[in-house]
Amino acid sequence: MKIIVYIYTDPLLDTVPNQNDWGWEVDKIYEDLGKRTQLQQLLTDCQTETVNYLLVRRLEELGDSLTQVSDRLNQLETMGVMVIATQQSYTSNSSQIPAELWELLPEIQRQQRSRRIRQGHARNRLEASPPPGKSPYGYRRGQGKYIIDRTTSPVVKDFFDHFLLYGSLRASVRYLGKRYGKNISVTTGRRWLTNPVYRGDTAYQNREIISNTHGAIISREEAAQVDRLLRRNSRLPSRTASAPRSLAGLVICHQCQSQMIVTRVTQTYQDKEYLYLRAINCPQQPKCRAIPYQVVLEKTIDSVCRDLPLAVAGMNFPQLDAIKNSLGERISRQQEILQQLPTFIETGILDPETAKLRAYKLRTEISELQAKLAILPPVNLRSVAQAVSIPQFWWDLSEVERRFYLREFIQQIQIIRQNREWYLQIIFIF
Repeated sequence: MKIIVYIYTDPLLDTVPNQNDWGWEVDKIYEDLGKRTQLQQLLTDCQTETVNYLLVRRLEELGDSLTQVSDRLNQLETMGVMVIATQQSYTSNSSQIPAELWELLPEIQRQQRSRRIRQGHARNRLEASPPPGKSPYGYRRGQGKYIIDRTTSPVVKDFFDHFLLYGSLRASVRYLGKRYGKNISVTTGRRWLTNPVYRGDTAYQNREIISNTHGAIISREEAAQVDRLLRRNSRLPSRTASAPRSLAGLVICHQCQSQMIVTRVTQTYQDKEYLYLRAINCPQQPKCRAIPYQVVLEKTIDSVCRDLPLAVAGMNFPQLDAIKNSLGERISRQQEILQQLPTFIETGILDPETAKLRAYKLRTEISELQAKLAILPPVNLRSVAQAVSIPQFWWDLSEVERRFYLREFIQQIQIIRQNREWYLQIIFIF
């Protein structure tokens, strides 16, 4: 008894399967990648050799159309070969057309139509063309790519600039409505901040990204800062990113592990207000006392000026530099290969279709490496730490500006109580 296998893989859509995953003891495997030359060889061999069973994953692999699939099934069954589809309920019978085939015909037709559509999308990806659908706000379609819309792109750029300046998504959304009358939801604003299109990249439904496909609205440095701000804000309690006070969302009571919020106290017939930090969900009896906000702020600034340079000095910068250099070298190697592809086509080493597929994979790999490089801390962190270790630097800032810088360095401020006294413990991000 002789058993053979046929595998068809479309390089635009599929990954090469494991040849040993059949559960049968197979005599020979015919495998095609893109073209069906091995299928023709299989049919030729079946005319000269006795073959009992042919295993395929799905009947659609036998042709690009329903007619081709039917013709090849008839050829095989005429030669006495029983066809078994392992991922479909189909086993051929040489004496008559099995009922299962009639049931599978509509499914085969749907699958092949879907495959043709996905092949069209895949070919567009190889050309780095935009995916189907409406262009993102700030862009329009033209010349097979996204083109910056001069009328709407300033709105998007101003939105990013406001977020980079104040670090608050909700405040940036409100600013857009007041300044331009462009009302968007917070969810839409977050999509704008994370959309690769505004960085000059194209993202596809398979989550692969190709860099530098069109003009960018924000620079790479601004995009990296946006990502750092979003990661920073994700660690904070909800709605504190746009709070007016610089310590909002950072302070926690070590004793009761409750988040501390800023509360405002006023006196009747007086304009003066008093700010306190109070634990919102304190289970203690009696509850933990509130602490004057200004005192905590002063102690926080003193601690940052004293401890931040020491914390930065303890970082392993040589290792960080080695990681950055390694990523940079890998990006350079991929770019060199990308530049050599036209030469490979001219010399006949690669055909144009294979070269396009290779270029697409190289560009997606470069995008992944650039994303890893962007999330690393800036190399000038040590000099920045020295600059912000001067107390006057902090007191010259507004509360909004102070909020921005404190959250760049601080993950949490813990209030540790001892009897009626207390002191601060600052946990830095790095």
